[in-house]
Amino acid sequence: MSEARLAGARIRAGRWEGELVAPGKAAPAVEIWHLEMRLEDVTVTAAGASRWSVSVPIPPELLSDGVQTFLVHDGATGDRLGQFTIVTGVPLEDDIRAEVDLLRAELDMLKKAFRCHCVETAGGAPEKS
Repeated sequence: MSEARLAGARIRAGRWEGELVAPGKAAPAVEIWHLEMRLEDVTVTAAGASRWSVSVPIPPELLSDGVQTFLVHDGATGDRLGQFTIVTGVPLEDDIRAEVDLLRAELDMLKKAFRCHCVETAGGAPEKS
């Protein structure tokens, strides 16, 4: 199943749902891992020609402050097909705000440099008659 790939995904009502594009008529073996734990109750159902719907409930005990990454693997080969990440918690909000503030400051610096460049370029260009 090396040609398999995730085409889209979402989290809804405590479940991760993804669409897997994989050749063949047999349902692919899909495993979802968080750290060293394989999630139970992964369902794979046909969704059309070479398309499969993959769904798994997200255990609430795996959710805590910080970033939680879940890996989607081909159960037959062990190849990684993709991942999804859940970000939670108040401390993380401060980190995100700091990153946004840093990005804003860098954008302001770039705007000023660009404006200076435009003024220098316009000032040094010969006038058209």
